Amino acid sequence: DDIRVYTNEERNKPLVDLYHLRQQAPKPDDLSPNLCIADFIAPVGVPDYLGGSAVTSGGNLENVLEDFPNDDFNQIMIKALADRFAKAFAEYLHERVRCDFWGYAANEILDNEGLIKERYPGIRPAPGYPACPEYSEKQTLFALLNATPKTGIELTENFAMSPAAAVSGWYFSHPEAKYFGVGKIDKDQLSDYAARKQWTPELARQSLQPCLVD
Repeated sequence: DDIRVYTNEERNKPLVDLYHLRQQAPKPDDLSPNLCIADFIAPVGVPDYLGGSAVTSGGNLENVLEDFPNDDFNQIMIKALADRFAKAFAEYLHERVRCDFWGYAANEILDNEGLIKERYPGIRPAPGYPACPEYSEKQTLFALLNATPKTGIELTENFAMSPAAAVSGWYFSHPEAKYFGVGKIDKDQLSDYAARKQWTPELARQSLQPCLVD
């Protein structure tokens, strides 16, 4: 359920491990697999690639907001616009990855509806998404990207991004990659996750509380 990132294709020097959770609830048809986001990366011994991004449109947002003191409407609209710009930036960058940088969808032609409905191969889930709901993994993403010095985006103690008009996430190019929800996990997976991350049971329980079976 983990993804091991290496510094080169020879895979002789592990760089970091990314920790993930697997669906654990029984499926109604007993045929569908219990997914983990790590399923969309090739097994050990087969070269594969994982990407990441962190973008923001809010670097000077506070300066802009200062021009509208005591103007709640304009402040709300400016923040909303900055959030939309950040999401658009993330969408644009993902398109560049698919069509240019990685090029696995070089012939992609989609209209706005196709983009909105994500009719393209590959996904870009972020730590905190239903498929990878444990937020602290965002620290690893930011460390790999050297994100804070390059973008000015900082993580709060609860792993929220500041400025708020920011988007980050992983890139998976597997043709069958899709968004899903891990859902609830049992105590056995909680203990396993704690052991893999070298966490105390208490920290694991606190970090994964929303995912735990009542």
